[in-house]
Amino acid sequence: MKILVINSGSSSIKYKLYESTGDNHDFKVLAQGGAERIGISGASVDCKKTGCEKEHQYLDLPDHKKAINAIFQMLTEPEKGVLKSLSELSGVGHRVVHGGEDFTGSVLITGDVVAAIRKNSVLAPLHNPPNLMGIQAIHELYPDMPQVAVFDTAIHQTMPPKAYLYGLPKEQYTVHKIRRYGFHGTSHGYVAKQAAKELNRPFEKLKIITCHLGNGGSITAFDGGKSVDTSMGLTPLAGILMGTRSGDLDPYIPLHIMETQGLSSEQVSAMMNKQGGLLGLCGQRDMRDVLEGYEKGYEGCIEALDIFVYAIQKYIGAYAAAMNGVNVIVFTAGIGENVPQVREKVLANFGYLGLKVDKRANKANKTVITSAISKVKALVIHTDEEKVIASDTFDILKAKKK
Repeated sequence: MKILVINSGSSSIKYKLYESTGDNHDFKVLAQGGAERIGISGASVDCKKTGCEKEHQYLDLPDHKKAINAIFQMLTEPEKGVLKSLSELSGVGHRVVHGGEDFTGSVLITGDVVAAIRKNSVLAPLHNPPNLMGIQAIHELYPDMPQVAVFDTAIHQTMPPKAYLYGLPKEQYTVHKIRRYGFHGTSHGYVAKQAAKELNRPFEKLKIITCHLGNGGSITAFDGGKSVDTSMGLTPLAGILMGTRSGDLDPYIPLHIMETQGLSSEQVSAMMNKQGGLLGLCGQRDMRDVLEGYEKGYEGCIEALDIFVYAIQKYIGAYAAAMNGVNVIVFTAGIGENVPQVREKVLANFGYLGLKVDKRANKANKTVITSAISKVKALVIHTDEEKVIASDTFDILKAKKK
């Protein structure tokens, strides 16, 4: 079975083409690439077959339909493509950011599903509409192509009300659906299950805290095989300090800024989402640059790194308390997987849990970075959100055939 995984953004599309080598999730990547600057001058599309050089073309891509068509043409190009025809493609899996309370798992896309994704666009106005553009483009080009939606928020629908409700008048939830939803669900779920496999213990028997640390970041608590709390909230702005996002704030701060500085809601939103975080504190959004400044003794970088680490420590500590213990702490994504200095700083405060870092293993980015005698294990696991989407699409298409 060949499955195309698509992540459709406002001006770009990323994709991976997978093939299942059997009646299971044993996937291999046939090709990957994307379309850039859709609707903008200088648009391009590329494709890299596994083991080959990347093919790159500059094209006029006025919309997502043209971009999708260009991707398919590149994949089926007679001499350099990987598909003889699109009839080889079993289906397409889409990353969709927000499923609201409508979806607790991945689903085959129908008209009703599209309507629900569109309805939930009010909760993710920057993400759901471009996700829909990719879905609609494929439907218009190939209306019989099965498509599956995989939601970032779905895994967190197992959270109890005490974790997802805010202290607002109840109608803000019952009528307007304002609540904690959480994000990065495909990543958190994948690495939590991989951690259980690595330790050869049942997922349902472990208390796991997963730290997805990239330009965006969030922390999730798993108990009994379910997400029971997560740091992001109604939007991806909440939680830990991020590359350009502020993370948690006193909720009155935006109103105070608007009232005292005369800024509009759009300006304050930009400040919190695009001008805050590490960038706002020290002028650097990339953790590599922050660490370089930290090592050179730059005050802003020292403060930014301390705040970043402290926020993660607070969430880990809170979730360990909320679950009455923790067995495993997992680090993933760009910073989590590749920056041992951050992991060591974060874990330095958890000796009281019986956690002991193996500094040599941590520096080498090994999978297990705690010593053999450590009561709480810490792991580094590479996330693979595209594979999760491919796996869910595979399962749904397989069930559809029965």
